[in-house]
Amino acid sequence: GTEEQIIKGMYLLQAAEGAKKLPRVNLLGSGSILRESMAARELLATDWGVAANVWSCPSFNELTRDGQDAERFNLLHPLQTPRVSFVAQQLGSHAGPVVASTDYMKAYAEQIRPFIPKDRTYKVLGTDGFGRSDFRSKLREHFEVNRHYIVLAALKALSEEGSVPVAKVLEAIQKYGINTE
Repeated sequence: GTEEQIIKGMYLLQAAEGAKKLPRVNLLGSGSILRESMAARELLATDWGVAANVWSCPSFNELTRDGQDAERFNLLHPLQTPRVSFVAQQLGSHAGPVVASTDYMKAYAEQIRPFIPKDRTYKVLGTDGFGRSDFRSKLREHFEVNRHYIVLAALKALSEEGSVPVAKVLEAIQKYGINTE
């Protein structure tokens, strides 16, 4: 039942579990990094008591086109009911900040920033660089886009929104052995 959403560029792969009072976050994963988002969801739940939705984003390009179409319509039809981007429609009923992760350059996921609901923090992780050769796990660590960095970005976004203490971010850095320098 997600075919239409897949074609439009994103669908809810795993819904957040747990009590409604838990801090919530939305993890957008693209390509093979989607599995890291799924693993981050588990770490957020077990290590930090955070509920996470995991969204598969097969096409940030399609999401951008849709958002631009909505903006164009709204510009040219000021007296009609404004259109809402598909990204905003999808995320609208799911509380919490948004963390997008991709094996592509950060700019790939950055292109949907204007269409994220206005009251949401949006963090983007990506692999900006070229000419590197190593195991995927090593490259993801180097580019700071593996499950631990996704958890870190989620906790940082939640701390910025006041849902978790900022001390949890430092705790995660220490727990996962993240080199901050």
